[in-house]
Formats: sequence, structure tokens, C-alpha cells
Amino acid sequence: MPLPGPDTRVVELRVPGLIGTTGESLLDSVGTVDVDGDGTGRIVRPSDRLRRPAPGPVLQALGRSMPRTLEGYLWSRMTSGGAAKATWALLFPFSLANVAHWMLPPIPEDSRVSAVLNRVCRGMLRVAAVLLTMLLVAQLGVVTLDLFAAQCLTAGSGCLDSAPSWLGDVPGLRTAAGLLPLLAVAAVLFGVSRTSWRPNDQVEPLRDHLGGGLSDVADTAALRCVHVVAALGVTALLLLGGPLTMPADTPAAVLWVGTLALLGSALLVSVTPARRVLPSPVRTALYGVAIAVTVAAAVVSAPLPGTLPGTNATVELVGAALLGACAVFALVLVPTALLARREWAHLPRRLRPWAGGWAAAPALALAGLLGGGFGAGLAVALRRLLGADGLALPEGYDLITMLWGAGLVVAALLAVWAAAGSSLRRVRRGVPDIVTLLQGEDAPAEDDAEASAAWARAGWERKYLHRLVLTFASTLGAGAVALAALRVFMGPMPDWLMPLSAAGVLALGALAAGLLRAVYTAATGEQRSRHLGAFTDLACFWPRAAHPVVPPSYALKVVPELAGRARTHLQEPNTRVVLAGYHVGGLLTVLAAARLADELSDEERERLGLLTAGAPLQWGYQRAFPAMFPSASLARLNGELDGRWRGLCRGTDSFGGGATTWRHQVAGDMLLGVGYCGDGSIGAVEPAVQGPTGVLVLGGDHWLPDPMREPVSGRRWAAGVRKHADYVGDPEWDRAVVMAAGLEDADLSAGLAEQVSLFGDVLGKPRCTT
Repeated sequence: MPLPGPDTRVVELRVPGLIGTTGESLLDSVGTVDVDGDGTGRIVRPSDRLRRPAPGPVLQALGRSMPRTLEGYLWSRMTSGGAAKATWALLFPFSLANVAHWMLPPIPEDSRVSAVLNRVCRGMLRVAAVLLTMLLVAQLGVVTLDLFAAQCLTAGSGCLDSAPSWLGDVPGLRTAAGLLPLLAVAAVLFGVSRTSWRPNDQVEPLRDHLGGGLSDVADTAALRCVHVVAALGVTALLLLGGPLTMPADTPAAVLWVGTLALLGSALLVSVTPARRVLPSPVRTALYGVAIAVTVAAAVVSAPLPGTLPGTNATVELVGAALLGACAVFALVLVPTALLARREWAHLPRRLRPWAGGWAAAPALALAGLLGGGFGAGLAVALRRLLGADGLALPEGYDLITMLWGAGLVVAALLAVWAAAGSSLRRVRRGVPDIVTLLQGEDAPAEDDAEASAAWARAGWERKYLHRLVLTFASTLGAGAVALAALRVFMGPMPDWLMPLSAAGVLALGALAAGLLRAVYTAATGEQRSRHLGAFTDLACFWPRAAHPVVPPSYALKVVPELAGRARTHLQEPNTRVVLAGYHVGGLLTVLAAARLADELSDEERERLGLLTAGAPLQWGYQRAFPAMFPSASLARLNGELDGRWRGLCRGTDSFGGGATTWRHQVAGDMLLGVGYCGDGSIGAVEPAVQGPTGVLVLGGDHWLPDPMREPVSGRRWAAGVRKHADYVGDPEWDRAVVMAAGLEDADLSAGLAEQVSLFGDVLGKPRCTT
């Protein structure tokens, strides 16, 4: 690394996490001003009273003050705020099915069987995604075509007594009233899948760098065509009487056969969507055919009868097909995960993929359960709002209400177990040794008690929270299979299951009402949308791969623009750049640093550093997405940066534990651990060094005292346990920036060097070389 000269400066490029962060909170400044960007991705700096870019606070390094240019990248406009983005919450089942694609296990080198199985899993995921679209559209058709147009607008139904009589008298008007909302839904599906966030013209598109890399792995145009055609096809099928009974009328029978052929073609093409399968002229023709079939089905089915005869069969058959696709996917994923086991067998259990690499199956099952549950809940809630409980719903909704009634019981049991387990862990552990090291021997007893309780709770959540979700999804998936089998072999459900159906009605009604209310408050109030924004931001991280009707991935724009901005600063030979991100912003900076490490020259790479704070990398993304964030690639990145990857972490943070070290233990008043070495390998790192504010620096991780020990002169103070919040305000932030810039090392204290030769044997790993 070049020696720092008198004109050396540090550029700190900060990237925030979730939920609409402002420039002032990101840069810890009273005012900010844009200096670059396109309005969607904004580069901001602190500003003075005349709204001019101002220099950032200086850094103390090498015994002198070092100038710092402080910049921030704001990307919240891609996910948060506005009515249009708020409605993306309604697409959460689609997003979850798309996320399942990125959870697939990695493909070991030279394993053809694993590659074939992985392709089969991807194909089944796309088939399940199409069936999920069909199920949701069919359930909306139950509401608009059957519940509203066919039943509610019929004369003498007792529903909507104040409605004009001509709504039910004019021929074709009821059909149009029920069909137009479904055509609007198809248009929304088409429009949402066309939106994307593209980097500006000054940077290259994102390419594969870390692990499997992030890219648009599927032909979105082909997938869009498949899903829109499937949505229109299932709408026509509802109008024509369902999939099990051919209409007696010849024109309707021809349309019925054509609709089934159209839906079958959509499912077949979804297995391997590619431009060579669906070029642009073919897609245009399919759109035209699907629209023509839907309009023709509306014409031949007018006027609508008192109730649509095919709703129950359509919903049940599509739901059964989706359930079957999820079951086949889960079965094929078992050998796929077993063959990929050698990729992570050497890792400790805390770093291995969730459910042994099988977590994508419960994720897909949960997507189907949420999709089916939301559609059924919407119908149940609207029937209550219309004040006509006598209106008929499909018989298959009894299965859904029973399933979600059982889910309510399972969720309650898991919640009780979680509360008891967290409390018992806190009582059993008392005050952990590491809390004593961090808070100091003279810390107030209330600080030790508060920190110990937060450590115990966060540790329990990091260990068991994902297991609760996977258990809930797996239990409901198994329950769906059992109920479907009972329906096939026993016919009507037994009476002893009726209480579950009543509980399910309440659960589904609350689900639909709560989600719609969340969308409304997200569109009308900024602060009340924070939890909804968190879910949206997490789902929007991943590009479209299995389902095209999901919000566009912000990572495809943020990562290359971050890399481009850093490359611009590195063109100045005396400038050192630190990519600093907290929460999900830490993941974005890791991907940007991996991109730069592969593309920069050796001299430029030596002036690049990385700082993550509270990033859910190790406990979450590394384990949930093993092919995207493998340990070997992260270790190589740390080696390419020569150890200039610093991670701020708190044991009280449920979502952001250690980033570069693990297997922590206290032995002889020393914190030991295993982690990434400066040469790109994995080994036992040197014992932690105590910093001036009580922080323990172990390898690349800076474990922060929480609560802070005492106020620091010149720094703002934050009392109490901070958990996942306010990493920028910790006094260790500036020191970590200095170390990431390569201007300071965490030196071993006197007398400690003689002991480090022994700690590798304690942890059972070769020690990192220094």
C-alpha cells in the first residue's frame, strides 16, 4: 500500500439500509445537498447554510488530522413512498416465490447431476410461479365475476339494495362489471413487470462477481408474456364454466378447448423461458390470442347466471396443481441440497445454510399459502362488507379457512415457545463473560443487566427465528397436503374441523384487512409505512428470476453506480475510498467492493476499503442464499482488500452480528474466534484488542459496547441499548473508517504476542498469519 502523504484524503461513501433514510440522518448532518445522481439514486454531501457542499469532519489518523470527504448514496426512492410503491405489498407472495429462486443451493464443480437437478428446481419454481398467478387471478375472479357481478347484481339477491336496478337489467353489463377489474389486473401485471431500475450511462451494468452474482438470469419479456397469458386464460376459463365441464354450446366448447390449450402452453413454456422460445412476434401473437379468447368468452357467457358454475373447480384445480408443484419441488430439492453439502460441510453449524440448503421449499410453500390465503380472505371480508352472508363462495375455501385456522393455532404455540425460550436463555446465561469485557468491571449493574438481556434475546433470535418461520411454513404445507387428501378420499370435511374453519375465517379476514390497511397507510403516511417498507426493501433486493411480476431489483442499479462513484474518486492518486454501509446497505457495499476488487488495478485496490455495520450478512443472507454469498468468496474478498474490511457489530443486534468472524469464546479474559484472514484464507484470528471506548476488535469485527460506556467529547450521545440502530453515532465508526482506509491497525497489546501461538489450538483451526 502506498504510504500516506500530506495531501492524502479519505472519501467515505455511505450507503443506508431500509426504509426511506434521509440524507441528514445518513450523513449525521443538519443539511445535505445533491452532488450527483439521476434523482432516483442520489449522491449527497453535507451542506453549509448557503446550500453548498461542505467538507466532512476530519479523521484523526497517524497522529494528525486527515481530511475526509463525506458522501452518501440514497436509494430509498426505488422502494419507499407513494401509492404505486405501496401497492407492491400486494405482490409479496410473488416476491417470495421469486426469492426462493435465489435460495437454491450452489452447484458443485464437475457435478453434472447437481446441475441437472438445479435446472429442474428452477423449472418447477417457474411453473409454481405461473400457477400462483393463476390462483390469485382466479380468486379475484371469484370476487368480481361471481360474488359481485353474478350474485350481488342479480335482482332480489338482497345485496347492494341501494344500487340502481338497471345494473342487473342491461344485457352484458354485469359481465363487463365483473370482467373489467380482471382486465385491469392483467394490465397491472404487464406494467409492473416492465418497470426496472437501470444504472446511468456512466457505469456498466452489473456483472457476476461475488458468488453466483446478481443479474437478470431469466428472460423477463418471455416470463411476462407467460404470466399475462395465464392470467387472461384463467379469466376466460371462469367465464366458460371451469376446467372440468365442457360447455354444451359449440362456440363455447371451442373456446373452452382453446383456453385449456393456451394455459397448457403457458405452463410448458414457463419451464424454459428464453428468447428463442418466445421471440417478440410470438409474444405479440400470444397477447392478441389471449385477449381475443377472453373477450369472446365474455360474449358467449353473457348474460351471467345467478352464480358461476366453474369457480369452485377452477380454484380447487389450480390450487391442487400449485400444491403438487410445491411438493415436487420440495422432493427434487432434497438430493440437490445433499449433493451441494460438500460446499459447506467444513463450516460450523452457525454458518451452514438454513435447513441444510432446503429452505427454498418452505419459502415457496409460504408464497402459495399467502397467495391462497389472501385471495380467500379478500372474498370473505368483502362478503361481510356487502352485508350478504348468504352469497355463495367456492367449497374449496373451506379447506383454506381450515388450513389458516390451524396456522393460527401453530403460530400461537410457536409464539409461546419463543417467549419462553428467550426468557429461559436470559435466566440461564446470566451475565455473559463477553458482556463483562465490553462493559467493563466498573459498569453499573443496570447496564450489565440490560445488556445481558438484550444479548440473550438477540442470540436466541439469531439461532431460532428462521427455524420458527420454516417450521410454520412446513407445518402449513404438510397440513395443506393432508387436507387435500381428505378432500379427495373423504369428500366433505368432518364436523370436528369446523372450529378450525371459524378461526381461519377470522385469520384470513384480518390478513386481508390488515394488508389493505397497510397499503393505504403506506400511501398516505410516511412514518406509518416503516414496517411495510422493510418487507418491500428486502424483497426488492433480488432480480426477477422465477416471477416477473415483482418490484424491480434496486441492487442492479445501486451496486454499479456505487462502484462507478468509487472508481471516479480513485482516479485521484492520493485519495482513499471507504465504502461504508449499514444494515442492507452493508450488503450493497460488499457487492460493490467485490466488483471493484475484480476490476481495479493493484495500486487502486490498495486504496479501497470496506466498512459494514449491522449487516445481516452472516446469520441471514449467507445462510439463506448460500450460492450468492459463499464463505470462500467472502474470504477471498477480504484477502483482496488485505484485511481492510471492517465490520461494526453488536451482540444485542438480532439482525446484524459478526461479519468476518465466528465461533466466539472467552478464554482467560481474551475474546477468541475464527474468521477471514488477510491472505484470503480462513483461520483463527488474533485475540481481540480492547479499543479506547471499550470496543473489542477481533479480526475484522469491532464488537461495540451496548449501552455505550460513557459520553465521548465531541460526539453526540445515545443512551440505552441501541440494538440495530444508530451505528453511525458510535464513536468507533470513525476509527473503523480510518482502519478500512489502511491508515491504522489494531495493534496487539504488550505481552499478548506470546499468547497468540496457543489460541489456534484452542479453536481447532490454524491461526491467521500476520
